[in-house]
Amino acid sequence: MRTFSLLKGLPVFELKTGNKAGDICDLSISGTGKVQGLLLRKGALLKKTYIINIEDVASFGWDGVMIEDSSVLQAIPKHDDYTCETHNRLTGKMIMSQEGERLGLLEDVYFKEELGTIVGYELSDGFFSDVLEGKRVIKTDDPPAIGKDAIIVNVK
Repeated sequence: MRTFSLLKGLPVFELKTGNKAGDICDLSISGTGKVQGLLLRKGALLKKTYIINIEDVASFGWDGVMIEDSSVLQAIPKHDDYTCETHNRLTGKMIMSQEGERLGLLEDVYFKEELGTIVGYELSDGFFSDVLEGKRVIKTDDPPAIGKDAIIVNVK
C-alpha cells in the first residue's frame, strides 16, 4: 500500500534501456474511485505530461517506478477522470460519510499499487487541528461517490 505523496516526484525508468522516462506528477482517478494511471512529466525545458496505465507499471519501488519501455506512455485523453492535484482536483475536497457527517478535507489517498484500488483517505481539519490532533486516516472498501462539491464514503 502506498500514498500519492510518497509516489509524487519519483523517477520512472525503462527496464529495457535504463533510461529515465520522467517523474510522477499526479494520479488519474476514475469517477468510481479507482487509480487508473500515473501522470508522468517528461522533458527538460518544455515539459509534457503523459499517462501510464496502472497495468503497464512493471514495479513500484521506494526510489523509483519501473516500466518496460517508453511505448507504454500515452497522451492524456480528454475525459472526466479526476486527479489528486491538477485537472478535476480531489485534494482539498470535502469528505462526507454516508450518514451525513463531515469528516474533513482530503489530503492524500492510500492505494494498492498493483490493483489501483484506493483503500484509505488521509483527512485534514485545518492547520491548527492537524498540529494538535494529527491528521485522520479513514478506511473504506466501497467505492466513493465523487461529486462536484464532496466525496461521499462508506466509513468502516
